[in-house]
Amino acid sequence: MRVLVTGGAGYIGSHTLLELMAQGHEVCVLDNYSNATPEVLTRVRTLSNGQVTDFTGDVRDANKLDEVMQAFQPDAVIHFAGLKAVGESTEKPLLYYDVNVAGTLSLLHAMDRAGCKKIIFSSSATVYGDPVYLPYDEAHPTNPTSVYGQTKLAAEKMLTAWTSAQPGTTAVLLRYFNPVGAHASTRLGEDPKDVPNNLMPFIAQVAVGKREALTVFGEDYDTPDGTGKRDYIHVVDLARAHVAALNYAVDHEGARPFNIGTGDSYSVRDMVAAFERASGRTIPTKLAGRRAGDIAEMQANASRAQTEMGWKATHTLDDMTASTWAWQAANPNGYINTD
Repeated sequence: MRVLVTGGAGYIGSHTLLELMAQGHEVCVLDNYSNATPEVLTRVRTLSNGQVTDFTGDVRDANKLDEVMQAFQPDAVIHFAGLKAVGESTEKPLLYYDVNVAGTLSLLHAMDRAGCKKIIFSSSATVYGDPVYLPYDEAHPTNPTSVYGQTKLAAEKMLTAWTSAQPGTTAVLLRYFNPVGAHASTRLGEDPKDVPNNLMPFIAQVAVGKREALTVFGEDYDTPDGTGKRDYIHVVDLARAHVAALNYAVDHEGARPFNIGTGDSYSVRDMVAAFERASGRTIPTKLAGRRAGDIAEMQANASRAQTEMGWKATHTLDDMTASTWAWQAANPNGYINTD
């Protein structure tokens, strides 16, 4: 298939490109590089020994979208492009609605104009909010506690309405839990600009000496050690879920949500200990208050993805931390000033 990947130079997008190309799909990337660099695509081309068509632009730019659609004529879209920091979304709610919701709306209009009827959407388990029960399954009530989660749920509802109104369209809604890890080559990994908003890249930067200590936000949650627990998933497993979703979309219509996680959850202190095992280094920590929008615990029931898409996570926690450390050690400054 010909697959347009918005935000394809990002952390999850770049790993997904490799998995798509390994399965023989043709890929085209649209990215505005707000949290990525063109060097990523250079590395993807080298690792895959394949072709990646790319355009620089924003999903909110209708003219650019039409240009891309006309030039590449995709059979399907994988939509990663968006903002993803819970804390920042509270501070900049209109920006998050503009990029995550209006951007998705703009993309759907462009798909309609081009006659493209299949989309894989990068959603989030934050759409569930405080757990009524754990692990979350796809029938769990959606009541996001953060603006970020609210924008993801709004986009999901829009995609669902789009498929309901147009027979022959498909939207696969992938509700990620917490992606971590890096490609085995050490050439691709998570490289956030500015201060990392997610736990694992922050730990990695502390381990490599770029930051003094990890700030632990909250130690009074109702968890065994008081710190928040999350279901972490290796980014390569997550990338493979998108290939499975694309295959699923070929034979299915309508909108369907899928949890993409492992079914296990680990606390912040668990993750620090695992990273210390992987790196052989001590990770200094300091305590701070809870962040707005954070909840105590998240854990996936991902059985639907296994039953209906044939997908299951295979990487362990130690795989996740070891690959993250290998990436960070080989690329201490990320994609900048490295060979």
